[in-house]
Formats: sequence, structure tokens, C-alpha cells
Amino acid sequence: MEYVIIAAAAVAVIVLVNTQVDAPTARRVLPVVLVAFAARLVVHVAVMRSGVLDYGGDNLAYEARAAQIVELWKLDGFAFVTADDRPYLGSAAVPCNVFALVMYLCGGPAPLACTAVVALLACALCVVVYRIARLVGADERAAFRLLVVTAFMPAFVLHTSDTFKDGFNAFLVVACVGIAVSVARRFRVAVLLQAVPLLWCLWHVRPYMVFVSVVPLVCGVIASRSRFSVNKLVAFSGLLVVGILFAGGVYDDTPLEVAERQLDRGQSEAVIRANAESGSGVVFDDGGNRWDDLGTKIVYTVLSPFPWAAGSLSMQLGKIDVLIWYVMLGAAVRGGCRMWREDRRTLLVFLLFIVPSTVAYATTMANVGLIFRQRMPIVMVTSLLAAVAWTRTGREEPTRPRPRHGRPGLLPAGARPGPAGARAASAQPPDVPGS
Repeated sequence: MEYVIIAAAAVAVIVLVNTQVDAPTARRVLPVVLVAFAARLVVHVAVMRSGVLDYGGDNLAYEARAAQIVELWKLDGFAFVTADDRPYLGSAAVPCNVFALVMYLCGGPAPLACTAVVALLACALCVVVYRIARLVGADERAAFRLLVVTAFMPAFVLHTSDTFKDGFNAFLVVACVGIAVSVARRFRVAVLLQAVPLLWCLWHVRPYMVFVSVVPLVCGVIASRSRFSVNKLVAFSGLLVVGILFAGGVYDDTPLEVAERQLDRGQSEAVIRANAESGSGVVFDDGGNRWDDLGTKIVYTVLSPFPWAAGSLSMQLGKIDVLIWYVMLGAAVRGGCRMWREDRRTLLVFLLFIVPSTVAYATTMANVGLIFRQRMPIVMVTSLLAAVAWTRTGREEPTRPRPRHGRPGLLPAGARPGPAGARAASAQPPDVPGS
């Protein structure tokens, strides 16, 4: 059964590409995505579970929790198990339930099949990144380059080659940002509603990231290019009500309080000291105040591990990823400057995710290896600006049809191309992430 699930995941990758990318581009994208899918399975067998690289630990913990959920299902029947039901799940209820379902179908532990599901999610994220890049004005060549880089970024490959939850987090966060961009360009209630299940899942993966992801969505509604409408007013009022319920203390133990407690734990002196005492720990002279020495913490959050830093084998291999990230970051700065001149609305949506996320993670910074994983969504969203910088100007692009079979795309239909790509693409780019 484990191999059946792996085969089903591979077929799902093929279907995903052929339904969400137009035919000419799909012929280029599909081989890349399939190789990325297979590479994750190979890394899982040859690296993660062979003992070649001493890395991880929480991946095994998630499998153990999933096995407990399976036993619970055998006794009480199928139901989504949350941390309220079983506190040991912590903030990983969605990944653990997904892995539990795979284990149940396989009749026992199935790490390779679970990894195939994570690899499928990683491939879906690559397609979403491609479509967002096209939406914000990147030409086909630049968007395809970004897809290839994203698919094979070493850190992303490593953390989607086993039962980590980082792939879930990255997919949900980037998809929410994509929906925010789509709404900012053309307001549609149907597109905005797609964020609801994503945010619900994200709440059961990393709760505090829900609030960071909501900010761009609110900005997208307010800054939408569509003229004022009743639908827009209702959507904004709905977001406001949700904000009050989450943050206003209408009920005891509000979601904001839950997320704040989780963030406080990450920022607590005890946790920071424990993280700093591990192999790749960093100690800052902040006197125990998480906001002191914030500039240095941001530098470490964004740029570490530094090329000259000593550390374990996994950290040394991570420097390959960091060198790629430095190149992407430089291109992202150029892309951001172009968007500042031509499309400040979309740039604002990106910045309203990138800046708060970076600051929030900087206040918990104490371990290079940990921040290396946590910042993956920040890296991916920032890399979208690099695709804008890679876009050639003064060059026409062939008309891009909508996804085949008339199915809704991962990106909403009807979005206008961004000014950065208006010169490079004579046709309307594909729809926006999330549909």
C-alpha cells in the first residue's frame, strides 16, 4: 500500500501541472517537478534515514504522534484530532493527522509514503510560486527560473524529504500571500474565501503565522484596484469581526492569546538559552530583553549561517543554500526597486509579510539551524521579487491561455499583469494562487 500511495502522489503531481499550467509551459515544468518529487524520495532514503546526516528529530516525533492518532482512531473512529483533544500534538495537528491517515491506510509505519505526501505538497508550492511570479509581472522565462530554483533549494529539499512540518507551513503561508496579491489586483470574494481553509490549516501548523499572513490579506482588500463595492465592504467587515474575535478578548483564551503564548515561549529566556546551547547556537548581548540588539538579530535571521562560520556537517552543507539565497536577495532588492517605481500596491503586500515575519523571528533568534528552517516562507516570498528583476523589458511574450480543461487555477482568473511585466508580456498572466 505504501507504494500505491507514492504512485498516487506522483500521478497527482502530473495532474496538478497539467491542470494549473498552460500546455506549452507544462511540457517544460512537468519534468522539473517530477525530478524534484523523486529527488525528495531519494534524499529521504539515502540521507535522512540512512544515518549519513545527523539531522532532525522533530520529524520522528511527528511520526510518533501520528501513530498515537491511529490508535485513537481504532478506538473512537475517524475524527480530526487537535491539540485541545490531545495536548501532545502541540501546534502540529494538521501534519500529524495527515501522516496518521497514511499510516492507517498502510497498516503501520510508512515513512516513505508520508514523505511522498510532503513531496507532493512541495511540488504544489513550486507551481504556486510560478503562478504568483507570473501574476506580479514576471515573464515566463523568469518565472520558470524561479520555479527551478525553488524546487531545488537545498534547505527546501531537505525539509520536504521527511516528515517535517516546514513544507506544510511554507505552502500555506505562500498561498495566503498569493491570494492577497490577487485580491489587491482584482477584488473577488470567491478568491478571498479560499484563504479561510488555508488559515485554518495554518493555525494547526504554526498559529502565530496566521496573524502574519492575515495582514497582507487585509492590505489586499483595502488596496484593491477594484472600485468600492458592497462585496468589498462585507469582506472588510468580516475580516474586522474576525480580528475582534481573535484579538479583542471577546472570549477567554482567544486565538491571539494562544498564539501570543506560543510566541512568548519561543522568546522566553529559558527556550532561547536552550536553543543557544545546541550545536549552532548564538548568544546576543541583549540583557535578556528580546527587543535589544534587534539589528544584529535581524542580520542573523536573514543572512546566517555565514560562510566563515564553523559548525556541523549539516551547517556546512547549508552554506550552499545560503550562497544561493544571497544571490536571490540581491535580485530581490532590484526587483523591489522596480516595483516601487511601477507597482507599489503589490510591493506593499509583500513587505507587509516579509518585514513583520522577519522581526518576529528575530526576537526568537538563538539558533542558526532553527532559523534556517523557519525563514523558508520569507525566503520564498522575497524570491518572488527576484523574478521581477529577472524579467526582460521591451520583449513580447506569447499569449498565455488559461489552465486547460477549464478548471480554476491555483491563481485567480482575470488578474491584470503587473507594470513590471507589462512591457515584457503582451498577454494577461495566469490566474492567482489559491483558486
